[in-house]
Amino acid sequence: MRIVILPLTVAAAAVAFATPALAQDAAPSAVPTGIEEQMAGDSITVGVAAAYITDYEGSNDYRFTPAPGVLATIKGYTFTLLGNRASVDLIRDNPGPTWDLQAGPIGLVNFNRNSNKSIDDRRIRALGELDTAIELGGFVGIGKTGVITSPYDKLSVSLSYRHDVTNTHDSAIWQPTVNYFTPLSRKAAVGLFASAERAGRGYARTYFSVDGAQSLASGLPVYNARDGWKNWSLGVIGTYALTGDLLKGWKAIGGVVYRGMMNDFKDSPVTSIAGSKSQWATALGVGYTF
Repeated sequence: MRIVILPLTVAAAAVAFATPALAQDAAPSAVPTGIEEQMAGDSITVGVAAAYITDYEGSNDYRFTPAPGVLATIKGYTFTLLGNRASVDLIRDNPGPTWDLQAGPIGLVNFNRNSNKSIDDRRIRALGELDTAIELGGFVGIGKTGVITSPYDKLSVSLSYRHDVTNTHDSAIWQPTVNYFTPLSRKAAVGLFASAERAGRGYARTYFSVDGAQSLASGLPVYNARDGWKNWSLGVIGTYALTGDLLKGWKAIGGVVYRGMMNDFKDSPVTSIAGSKSQWATALGVGYTF
């Protein structure tokens, strides 16, 4: 079974695993003794969710698949593994209301259309299986803690760059993202995000073009997709402590994401005829914070 992740950004998805959250209505003087020290300390959260996602990028068929996750903060440095995506923030975080600079490496394993067993549409299966792509790159960002609702909410913007190093599509993907996260209580937190992706010519040709031989095999018309903005996404994700609070113990995790395909990626027969320009993804799972 494929292991994939919802089309969430690392920062947005991490809201579901977030540990530094306190009640938004708690004034600094009301913070219990030891909480600030807890928030500044090391923590590790592991979780797994049942994700309901499209069969392939641009599909209108859906399937369930597992989506594991790990968020570890050690000495102020954060490592994130969410399904097929991993990143490390190499700039040390400081607790409390402050500015947060972010930068580090990022990697993603792209399983898109690498197995016909996971695709229901016979026309897409007829296009042929594709190799798994390994996309490596980096990200930069800036965030501010203590913005709107409390000293513990956070607004951040980031930009990531990935390039395929396996020659599967041999092109780049740029992704700007805006995230907002706020605790609702000692037990609950919610995050919102907006994101977009710009893909290179190789990506468009590999996943969204249809050549003559593929047209004969599938019945889809010949199409030559060009590079450009591929999609935009909006999502909400939240977490609720089942034991203890958000700083420790078991928590429930859930999220919903809408993705709209754009430009040639929307007009491609892979999307417009065999699939849909509107993409949904949902997930529900559990996590544990040490």
